[in-house]
Amino acid sequence: MTDDASVRDEPDTRLLDDLLDDVYNGQERVTQAEIYRRAVAADLPAELLSRIAALPQGEYAVDEAADVLGGTVA
Repeated sequence: MTDDASVRDEPDTRLLDDLLDDVYNGQERVTQAEIYRRAVAADLPAELLSRIAALPQGEYAVDEAADVLGGTVA
């Protein structure tokens, strides 16, 4: 038996990880605004956009952003 919640969450995690990989490619720190702008451009689901929009303004390292947003990129 599989846990339905983890099956539903997996695509979001993958989408978020892919976004962070792309945004942080060659960058050490990125602003919340840039992460959000790139998420909108990538047409991510509203739930992920809401999580990103809820980040306080400022710069984040990839591990900090992944930690707060629920991704697995480190």
